[in-house]
Amino acid sequence: MKVDVLSESSEQVKTKPPAKNCKTPFPSFRIVTYDFEFVSVEGERPNPVCLVWHDWESGETHRIWRDELLRMKEPPFDISEKTICFTYYYGAEGSCHQVLGWEHPTNVIDCFTEFRNRTNGAKVPCGNSLIGAMIFYGLPTMTVEMKGSMRDLILSGGPWSILEKEEILKYCEADVSALNDLVIAMAPDIDPYPAMYRGAYSVCLAEIEDRGVPIDKKNLGKIRKAWPELLKKLTVEVDREYGCFKGSVFKQNLFAEYLVRNQIDWPRTVTGKLDLKDDTFKEKTIQYPELENMRGLRSTLSKTRNLQLTVGTDGRNRCMLSPFSSKTGRNQPSNAKFVFGPAKWVRFLIKPEDGMALAYVDYSQQEFGIAAALSGDKAMQEAYQTGDPYITFAKQSGAVPDDATPQSHPRERAQFKTCALGTLYGLGFEGMAQKLNQPVETGRQLLRHHGNCYPDFWKWSHDTVATAILRQEMQTVMGWKMKVPPRINAQEGPNMRSLANFPMQANGSEMLRVAVIKAHELDVEICATVHDALLIQAPLNLIDKAALDTQQAMVEASELILKGFSLKTDTEFVKWPDRYFDERGAGMWSKIMKLLP
Repeated sequence: MKVDVLSESSEQVKTKPPAKNCKTPFPSFRIVTYDFEFVSVEGERPNPVCLVWHDWESGETHRIWRDELLRMKEPPFDISEKTICFTYYYGAEGSCHQVLGWEHPTNVIDCFTEFRNRTNGAKVPCGNSLIGAMIFYGLPTMTVEMKGSMRDLILSGGPWSILEKEEILKYCEADVSALNDLVIAMAPDIDPYPAMYRGAYSVCLAEIEDRGVPIDKKNLGKIRKAWPELLKKLTVEVDREYGCFKGSVFKQNLFAEYLVRNQIDWPRTVTGKLDLKDDTFKEKTIQYPELENMRGLRSTLSKTRNLQLTVGTDGRNRCMLSPFSSKTGRNQPSNAKFVFGPAKWVRFLIKPEDGMALAYVDYSQQEFGIAAALSGDKAMQEAYQTGDPYITFAKQSGAVPDDATPQSHPRERAQFKTCALGTLYGLGFEGMAQKLNQPVETGRQLLRHHGNCYPDFWKWSHDTVATAILRQEMQTVMGWKMKVPPRINAQEGPNMRSLANFPMQANGSEMLRVAVIKAHELDVEICATVHDALLIQAPLNLIDKAALDTQQAMVEASELILKGFSLKTDTEFVKWPDRYFDERGAGMWSKIMKLLP
C-alpha cells in the first residue's frame, strides 16, 4: 500500500496485512517488533535518529523521525505485561530508551539472545547478526554491502537530505520487516518465559551500560598525553628489577637467566620451553609476589599498548558489555575498551564522583561453591562453608594439621587450590603437575586426595559429561544451552575440559544475571558487571545500605540457582575522594604516577 508522508518530521503509518496462513506466535500476548537507528560515539550515550515499530494486532508499521522522537515522553507502543516487545540485540534499543527517558518494556524477547541460545556451540555459517540469523533460517535478507552502506550513511551523523532521511527510514523498516519474519521462524525454538527472563537481564544491562563507570578524567588525560613515551619510560623503569626486556620486547632467554639467579621454579610446555601464558604468571605471582610488576608490564604491553579505554565527556567509561556472547552466556566486553579489561593498574582510574561511593561486591569462591551444591557432595559443601575451602581441602586430605591456616601453610594451600579448581575443568594429573612445576606423582597424589574427599562430585561430574555427549547438548538450570559436537575421532570432537567446566561457569553466569535483576528491583545503581561481581554506586550516606541490598540480591540468586544452597559474598568500598585499589596493580600505578611529567 502507498505510504502517506504527512510532513518531514511527522509519524508515518504503513498498513501491512498479516501474512497468509500465518498463525501469530505467543497468542497469550500482543506482539510489537521495533528497531532504532542511532549515531554512536564511543564512550558517549547514543543519539537516536529514527524509530520503526510494527503492531502485530493492527498490522500497522509506524515510522518516526528523531525530532518527533525527542518530543515523546513515553514509547508510542504498549509496553505493559500484556505485550512482548521483540528486538534484535536489545542493548541498542535499550540505550535509546535511556537517552529518551522512556520506560523499558515489561516483557522483552531479544532474538539475538535466543538465536545465540539456539546455536550456541554450533558453527553458524554467517555469524550472529540479524543477517546471519535470517540466512540460518532460510529467510530472504538484504546484502551485507547494502547494510554497511546504510550504516555508514547513518553514522555520518547528518545533516541528511529529505531523500536520505527516506532511505534511512526504509532501511530501518526493512530491519523490522525482517525481524517480523524471524520471529515467526524462531517461535518454535523459543520458550517465552525463560526468554523473557533473559530479556529482563538485557533491560538491566542497558541501564548499566548507560550509567557507566566513573573515571578519573584528569589523570587519564595526563596519561594519554604522555603515551606512548610514558610506556617506553615505564618499561625501562620496571625492567631495572628484572633485566628481561630488550626495548619493549620480552626476551625468554633473559627471563630464564632471571629465574636461575633468583632460584625460581617455572613450569614448561611439552616442548620444554618456559610457559609464558598470563595464567601461569598469575599463579606464580601468588607464590612469588616480586613478579607482580613484571606481569603488570607484560599485560600493559599486550593489552594496553594503545590505551583504547572509551570514556565519555562526562567521565564515564561506557562500552558494549556484550551479554550472552560467550559459550557459557557470560558478558564479553572489549578488553581494550572496558576498564576491567586491560592491565590491573588501569583500574586505579576508577574514582567515585564528589559525594559518591562505590562498592565492589563479588561471590566468594563461586565456582567451588557451585560444584559443591550441584553435585550434592556434602564434604565439598562443608569445605565451602568454612570460608576457605582450599585449606579445608588440605585438612580433609590429612596433608596439614587441623589447626593449619593459610598463613601457616601457604604452599600447601596453593597446591590444593590448584587441584580444587583444576578438577572443575577436568585437569589431569600431568597438567596439574606441570602447573605446579612439581613431579607427576605430586599431581597424581593431589587428584587421589580429591577423589577420596569428594567422591560424589566425581560421580556427578562424570555423569554430567557423559550425558552431555549422549544428548549432544548441555543446559543450565535456567535454560541456557550449549551444543556438544559428536566425537568423530581422537582429534575431532568435544572439548572434554569445557564440558566438565560448563556447569560451574554457565550457572555462575545465570546466578549473576538473577542477582542483577534482583538488585535492580531494589533500586541499586549498578555501574558494571565483572565476571562474578557487581560494581555499584550510591551517595556516601547510602552506600552501606546499597551494598547490603546487593549482597541480599546475590545470596538470593545463589539460592535460586543452587536450590537453597547459599554462596558467600565479599565487599570492598571506595569512598570519595579515594580511588579504586587493586593490590595487583599498585606497583605499576605508583610508577606511572611518578613518571608522569
